[in-house]
Amino acid sequence: MQSNWAEQHSQALREYLQKGMTYSEAAKAINARFGTSYSRNAAIGRAKRMGISGAGQPDRPLRAKKPRPPNPKRLLKKRAGLLKASRPRVKVFARAAALKLRCVAVVPRHLSLIELEDGDCRYPYGGEAEGEAITFCGHPRRDGSSYCVSHFHLTSLPPTTSERSAGKVVLRLVEAA
Repeated sequence: MQSNWAEQHSQALREYLQKGMTYSEAAKAINARFGTSYSRNAAIGRAKRMGISGAGQPDRPLRAKKPRPPNPKRLLKKRAGLLKASRPRVKVFARAAALKLRCVAVVPRHLSLIELEDGDCRYPYGGEAEGEAITFCGHPRRDGSSYCVSHFHLTSLPPTTSERSAGKVVLRLVEAA
């Protein structure tokens, strides 16, 4: 067996372990006797390669400890501590007053839901106060929208860069075989 341990050192390790010394004690004794600098882990590795075990060391592998059952109180306490540590404090600001978005240029027709027809703008008015009726603009709708031109611009956001760069897509119907 090839190793950096001299045969005399291996024999000394065997003797010390048979006497009941721990790996640490055996390594210190070998270092004192031969002027070497073996560590406890080096002694353990050499003993395993030689097929021997030290004092109080079983020849078979140790069994793993059984995990203790989870303690819900301990887990909740640990989780609360982790959440508290991981979350930065968020500043709480006073709530802003609600904005009233109404188009100044459009005078709504104030149609009820029943009076609305297919081409009428569905921008709502009213309903802010308790029991106040909700009416709708009723002006002609913009193509492809539920609102008239003025209300469409009032409610829609400016297009994003990707929406602006996308051109129109022309679809062509092909007869299926």
